[in-house]
Amino acid sequence: MYSYVARQPIFNRQQRTVGYELLFRDGENNAFPDIEANKATSRLLVENYMAVGDNAAISGQRTFINFPQDSLLQLLPLLLPKRSIVVEVLETCEPNDALFTAIKLLYQRGYIIALDDFEMSPAWRRFLPYVRIIKLDLIKLGIEKSCDFVNQYRSRKLKFLAEKVETKDEYETALAAGFHFFQGYYFCKPELLKNRQVEPEKLNTVLLLQEICRDPVNFKRIEQIITSDVSLSYLLLRYVNAASNRTVEPISSFRQALVYLGEDKIRLFIGVVATAHAALDKPRELYLMSLQRARMCESLATGSGTQEQSHQAFLVGMFSLLDALLDTSLDQLVKVLPLQEDVEAALLHHQGRLGHTLALLEAYDQANWHLVSEYCEQLGIAENVVTRSYQQASRWSEDMLRIQ
Repeated sequence: MYSYVARQPIFNRQQRTVGYELLFRDGENNAFPDIEANKATSRLLVENYMAVGDNAAISGQRTFINFPQDSLLQLLPLLLPKRSIVVEVLETCEPNDALFTAIKLLYQRGYIIALDDFEMSPAWRRFLPYVRIIKLDLIKLGIEKSCDFVNQYRSRKLKFLAEKVETKDEYETALAAGFHFFQGYYFCKPELLKNRQVEPEKLNTVLLLQEICRDPVNFKRIEQIITSDVSLSYLLLRYVNAASNRTVEPISSFRQALVYLGEDKIRLFIGVVATAHAALDKPRELYLMSLQRARMCESLATGSGTQEQSHQAFLVGMFSLLDALLDTSLDQLVKVLPLQEDVEAALLHHQGRLGHTLALLEAYDQANWHLVSEYCEQLGIAENVVTRSYQQASRWSEDMLRIQ
């Protein structure tokens, strides 16, 4: 499966690239499709910032992203790193109190705000203290009117971007008028980029796995991801209600479920649920093996005197089969998960104590008893401990499956 995006470079006065505007596309045709603006923005964010894989569209320079009214009111830009984007407020936005509050908050959080296809009206004046860049459409406004605007507002702490620069004469006129940035066909047409993506139904799994790798865990963010997915929501409530035997009332809200679990259990819980969600169309045995490996790695880390690594060991075991669950290479997955260096080295290269533990598990799965003995000796773990850990992990994973 592929996603598509076009990007058009933005140049400074020395004609050096300072950023790219991202333009949503849904196929090989390099034109904006017939799609509602907020939906286009949401898909652009998910497919280019939250999905798995190398993405040339967002590498290097800042990206300018169009946000329509609803997306701004929902504060969608907060999902993206402030040092990587410029928030473009579309010309269709209504300059009301709700939008003003949203723009002010984004500014206070450190985001750069640009007004797109701007035409000055009294309603927008109160927004200007929170705006860094104003984009003027040379075709829509005309070159003369655009240059007059720059001259009129030159005293303000604003940067001006001339867009839809079509000819050399237009560029030179805009340059002389004091524009700071330039964009248009005179420099470069939008370049269509194609990127392989994880299937949409599995994107929330990746987002959840990203969250449980962070320290501390962001409960509010986890709740937002889960509530956006019906199947994940069902799995969460069913899991907690089935697993809890101390609550008087059934748990009926996601926040209540997260509070009940507490920080100690949230990573375990999310790991189990996210893996189950990824495995919906996969063989039952693959999911069971993911849980077994996670629990077994955790148990061996605890039993061998490295209890401080038990959380990392759980992730190594669970993520070791993530490529098969998500049909994406482990190399690509590791790039988008904020893993510690020793966890990454264990998954990709079987390096370090965690890597040797994972290699031990793989040898055990393959009944390669010679290798099992070698790794047990390296790790200082008795072979009977490995067998006992395997049996306990098998029972635990079966229990998890029954709960769900």
